[in-house]
Amino acid sequence: MTTKKPRKPTLLIALIPIVFMMLSLLVGLFFLKLDPQIPLLASAIVATVLGLSLGYSWKDIEKGMLKTVVLPIQAIIILMVIGALIGSWTAGGVVASMIYYGLKLLSPTYFLVAACLICMVVSVSSGNAWTSAGTIGIAIMGMAEGFGISTAMAAGAVISGCYFGDKISPMSEMTNLAAGITGLNLFEHIRHLLYTTVPAITIALIIYTIMGFTLTPQGSPDQVVILQSQLDDIFVISPWLLLVPLIVIVLLTLKIPAIPGLIIGSLMGTICTVMIQGASWTVALNTLYYGNEAETGVEILDSLLNNGGIESMFWTISLIMIAMAYGGILEVTGTLETIVESLIKMVKSTGHLIATTVGTSVITNILACDAYLAMIFPARMYASEYKRRGLHIKNLSRTIEDGGAVTSPLIPWNTCGAFMFATLGVHSFSYAPFAFFCFLSPIIAMIYGFLNLKIEYLPVNKAEEAEIPYAK
Repeated sequence: MTTKKPRKPTLLIALIPIVFMMLSLLVGLFFLKLDPQIPLLASAIVATVLGLSLGYSWKDIEKGMLKTVVLPIQAIIILMVIGALIGSWTAGGVVASMIYYGLKLLSPTYFLVAACLICMVVSVSSGNAWTSAGTIGIAIMGMAEGFGISTAMAAGAVISGCYFGDKISPMSEMTNLAAGITGLNLFEHIRHLLYTTVPAITIALIIYTIMGFTLTPQGSPDQVVILQSQLDDIFVISPWLLLVPLIVIVLLTLKIPAIPGLIIGSLMGTICTVMIQGASWTVALNTLYYGNEAETGVEILDSLLNNGGIESMFWTISLIMIAMAYGGILEVTGTLETIVESLIKMVKSTGHLIATTVGTSVITNILACDAYLAMIFPARMYASEYKRRGLHIKNLSRTIEDGGAVTSPLIPWNTCGAFMFATLGVHSFSYAPFAFFCFLSPIIAMIYGFLNLKIEYLPVNKAEEAEIPYAK
């Protein structure tokens, strides 16, 4: 007995689970007020049924789901460790001290541009947007509340700064991935990346500066002083506590892996909770899992101090798992491949190719829900097309990072968007309009493509020799 070979979906069939997901998220999030897990789970079921109708077995589909679900395991562990870190730093007075001294040193006028610049420095040093947001980012969000500045704007500035560093740091996993999958030298990739990255971050910093001069914070100087006094009443505030985040940043700069570096930070926070704040070991250790609990009766303080803990990350983890399972079904059934092949047929010029690569990265971020896949998938699909057109592969490596890496935090159900929501406490839809760097990068990449600016071509005699490791 012969087994029927699964059919490749037509474009019409491939669009069914995509359209269903968009509609179910629209109705679920905005009309039924559901969490995104339910529409995504329903979309995964629809994609599964279509896969079965194409001749794929349940075992094939299950294998595809498991293949993608395991991809973010490291990210999930980092999520849990950052949850523990936030809880211990809050209970240990580390966050309170960062907010206290930050309110003294920064002014509301320059707050947004300073927030972005600080996150840029930390992220370039650590090479990781997540650890930067999970350390200095949480303190900046607390300062924003103290100044009465919109937390959505603050989160946008934090994310812009964090992803700038993650994009150009030689220690960044995403940057190394973009260079690795295209077979390009890392520093050659970074140099070419600067052509789109520097204009994007420059425009973002100018906008944040203008916003600082034009926006009126809700808080008054008296309210800032009162908040500092209240923090001083609840915690032992000390500049020595600032050594905790400084040590973590130094460890990450010294290329200590993110997970052990953050665990060390969590342990230091726990020790501070006991030795400096005077809590018992039971309370301090429970904070790692349940987060810090405080009932001050002051709304702004309660929002600042009731956070963190491994438990607080479970909502985000469930979203990541379901979203990745959905993306795995689309990949194993050939749905994404069919859509991309249809896009390639419409490519007529270098500008169209760059724009299509950016679009594919963004679509993969939306559908496969992972920034790494949003870089790997278009690199595989378009590498041979870049070679055929005589384009240097550094154009592809730059474009997949412009389109795939920095747009990921703008999508709520993407692993990066879910992480930023869990860490900063602001929904992606709220901060996305203010994460200027994240949407300016792909726009500038497309403009360069259509104007043929900073596009490098292979010498005629080298075009045939070019080899791309992951080309299909």
